Amino acid sequence: MAYSFKTQGICAGQINFDVKVGKVTGVKFFGGCPGNHLGIENLVEGMDIDEVIKRLRGLRCGMRESSCPDQLAVALEKYKEKMANK
Repeated sequence: MAYSFKTQGICAGQINFDVKVGKVTGVKFFGGCPGNHLGIENLVEGMDIDEVIKRLRGLRCGMRESSCPDQLAVALEKYKEKMANK
């Protein structure tokens, strides 16, 4: 089942992804810089969710408070919170 996350403060407006057995799969950014997003999508494919969060959380894009990688980490954190409350 794919999950959707509405981003804040970045060019991409939405990120879709799935998590299977603790591994991030099928990441897709909508809007923003296609080349950078393809790089992120391919690099995190099959990576452990906690490792993705650890590596990407807090990264900034220029003077912005967040970035596409950071927003992916935020999305994954929210996913984990949601799954913990089920």
